[in-house]
Amino acid sequence: MTAYRQRRKVSGCRHICCCVLVVVAGATADAIAAYPDRPIRFVVPQAPGSASDTGARIVAAELSRQLGQQLVIDNRPGGALVIGMELVARAAPDGYTIGFAPIGALAISPHMVKSLPYDIGRDFSPIGQISFGHMLLAVTPALPVNSVRELIDYARQHPGKLLSASSGNGTPGHVCGELFKSMTATSIVHVPYKGGQQGITDLIAGQVQMMFESLNSIAPYAKSGRVRGLAVSGARRTPAFPDLPTIAEAGVPGYEAVTWSGIVGPAGMPRAVVMKLNAEINKAMGAPALKERYAAIGAEPIAGTPEQFAELIRKDSAKWAEVIRRSGAKIE
Repeated sequence: MTAYRQRRKVSGCRHICCCVLVVVAGATADAIAAYPDRPIRFVVPQAPGSASDTGARIVAAELSRQLGQQLVIDNRPGGALVIGMELVARAAPDGYTIGFAPIGALAISPHMVKSLPYDIGRDFSPIGQISFGHMLLAVTPALPVNSVRELIDYARQHPGKLLSASSGNGTPGHVCGELFKSMTATSIVHVPYKGGQQGITDLIAGQVQMMFESLNSIAPYAKSGRVRGLAVSGARRTPAFPDLPTIAEAGVPGYEAVTWSGIVGPAGMPRAVVMKLNAEINKAMGAPALKERYAAIGAEPIAGTPEQFAELIRKDSAKWAEVIRRSGAKIE
């Protein structure tokens, strides 16, 4: 083959490759522009009826209406939220599998699970935060305390005698309790349950004496007087209990422990898809009907950018990593 013919052949191959790349790029651009053109799987790493499931279903209904495609809830509980989150991390990054991501999944469990099958910073695409909430510090009515200050005094007078329930190891209620013990120099025994409702039931019965639990789950019992709410965990009071102080106000300066949730996808999602979902999420969180439904479960809808959500994940992950390190808490 002459040098001229070799050059012609190479040039022809390059031309064909360029044409293929143009066609593929055009098809990809068309697919992104049409997104979504089929239902989206929405993975929830907790069981039906859980606080996460309730919040996810509310936002899924609004997003389905806006996008014109159904968000299909796929509950994948277990493994300290790892089972559901791994499913999202391993999915195709096309925007048709996304996940509901509570604080426990992104900022708490990663520091307690020995062998995590994914990396939070590497294997997920933060899409947007959707909610903010408080934990309620509540005690059984049988306990002779009516304030945070009295609870601290009681705990110091009876070291190791108070039992603090949570909905499980590695949950926000667990680490909120660990932070409280650390900041108040108290000895309180953590009692993990397989779900918040079991812990609340024993709190009402006096089998355990205190609990940090999400407003979503415990608010009705506090409002009815079946448990005694002492304070909320955030930096400011909540509209759900405007008369209750924050824990910081009530005697533990600097205490702050909030809950939040957001939506993530697998790493590598097209930026255009991430931004479209983010815009629709922000719109959904401002819808009056959604705000009303979130208020009913003690959550506050919030909007923001993917970058803001990524920074929140990094900040709270560092905070809870230190609390967990000091406490020695683990999930085997």
